[in-house]
Amino acid sequence: MPRRRKNKNKDSGDDEAGITDFKSLLKKQGYSLAGRHSAVKTCMWLRRSIKDEGECYKSVFYGITSHRCLQMTPTLMCNQKCLHCWRPTEVDVPMPVGWDSPVEIVGSSIESQRKLLTGFGHSAPLERWKEGNDPKHVAISLSGEPTLFPHLDELIDEFKAQGFTTFVVSNGTVPEMMAKINPAQLYMSLDAPDRETYEKVCRPNSPLLWDNILRSLEILRDKETRTVIRITLVKGVNMFDPEGYAKLIKIAEPDYIEVKAYMHLGFSRKRLPREAMPSHDEVMQFSEELAQHLGYKVAGDVEVSRVVLLSKDGSVTHLL
Repeated sequence: MPRRRKNKNKDSGDDEAGITDFKSLLKKQGYSLAGRHSAVKTCMWLRRSIKDEGECYKSVFYGITSHRCLQMTPTLMCNQKCLHCWRPTEVDVPMPVGWDSPVEIVGSSIESQRKLLTGFGHSAPLERWKEGNDPKHVAISLSGEPTLFPHLDELIDEFKAQGFTTFVVSNGTVPEMMAKINPAQLYMSLDAPDRETYEKVCRPNSPLLWDNILRSLEILRDKETRTVIRITLVKGVNMFDPEGYAKLIKIAEPDYIEVKAYMHLGFSRKRLPREAMPSHDEVMQFSEELAQHLGYKVAGDVEVSRVVLLSKDGSVTHLL
């Protein structure tokens, strides 16, 4: 009798319904756990940049050197289960027994980054490999919602004290923490033009989170740090009503707006078809319509990343 072939997803290596250990999955997918509840991963662009083979759009827009960027999260927990998220959102991440201190998190994150870069010692130019082992930028945006970490403001301060340029990407659902933090650049995701679409796309764990997002938009408006609204467009799901997005964005008055295409990666492929990934031309068209409603202008775009940057006057200032 012939053997029955196991039905495995070649890219993810796991079936979402069968995953019981989220941390084991993270390790399998190239993450390095840092301390009790943090994690680090090298992105595709870091791996290219360290070999002098290209930079990510953050380098083009903001002057960030990709191979010197530490991508991390202080918590793997999230209060949303977004359709377009790479994670196996059906798996709940438990609250840690205790929280590591900001000093511990910074140290363990740098150590984890260096472990992940060990394998590049023979394939990357020596100088770039050394630079990669001495990161100068931190993107607190890897997985989970960083504002659920109760000491995020202190963590940002610790990274700053150690000479890092700090980026935070939040879903805006914890306005109290949004008010406390002041990274060099604060991103807020806005993936719906209205409450109904938000609940369909982001699948929040509380009906109160949309109201929290509206409060965070107001908080963003009063920030002295650089602010960015990030929209991830999912074709056929939230890629409509640019005027509705504009009304919400006007509350925040951000310095910049990033409009990005959903990428058909990870476990999102089990929820969305490949056709949900818009082309760069479609992202540009939506961005131009959004800009018209806001009075913003296109400040740049990176076709390979399917991302368009808008600013109030069509210019962008590098952080470095």
